Amino acid sequence: MLITASADQSVKLWEVETGVPYYTFSMDGPARSVTLAEGEQLAAITVDPFMGSVPAVHVKRIKEGSREQEEESVLHITGPQGRIMRCVWGPLNQTLIGAGEDCIIRMWDAETGKLLRETEPEVAHSKTVTSLSKSADGSHFMTGSLDKCAKLWDIRTLRLLKTYQTERPINAVDVSPLFDHVVLGGGQDAASVTTTSSRAGKFEAVFYHKVLEEEIGRVKGHFGPLNALAFGPDGRSFTSGGEDGYVRLHHFDNDYFHIRV
Repeated sequence: MLITASADQSVKLWEVETGVPYYTFSMDGPARSVTLAEGEQLAAITVDPFMGSVPAVHVKRIKEGSREQEEESVLHITGPQGRIMRCVWGPLNQTLIGAGEDCIIRMWDAETGKLLRETEPEVAHSKTVTSLSKSADGSHFMTGSLDKCAKLWDIRTLRLLKTYQTERPINAVDVSPLFDHVVLGGGQDAASVTTTSSRAGKFEAVFYHKVLEEEIGRVKGHFGPLNALAFGPDGRSFTSGGEDGYVRLHHFDNDYFHIRV
């Protein structure tokens, strides 16, 4: 099963083998992101404000493979000012963590929707949080922001662990499941891309050592801002998606597996 969220105010369930959608949830605004709970048939959907509706996180119960689904959300969370760009499930699916335009990272109880924690202004991002990615072991997560930095957080306490400063607005981040590496990418705003070379626009995927916060490499290829990054499940490759309309699959060469910092 594949689940997708769209600005057309819909969330669709797809059969992966055939590429055919078998159910569509209708939302009350543009659906910005969706993430499935681990081991449970629940999906958390972030929805933008639209025609009087407020930004929200909806939790839907999913019956895999069934063409009959419950339209009513089992949980509806509101409160943040501005769009909620991303949301992930916390340990044991007991919490939800989201962030967006108001720069604050929040943790909610996944059963009641009660706000449990939020980041303090002195450690929070100073501009829109564009991306949020959880580590493979679920102990920490990473955020990227238009303030040109990425941050690593403890998933239980929202304590800031590491900060990765760069020279580009960040649209996408991910954490390696294999090494203590993270990757981030973004680039100059899309409106200015036509007058900018790929080198000046800073459209590379940039790798950092997760613990030491030091840059360890860059991968070029796109000629527009990067909007999506993901390590392969085994950590031996990564995928990037850009404003240039391309999705690129990169396999690491042998030198990557012997990097010493």
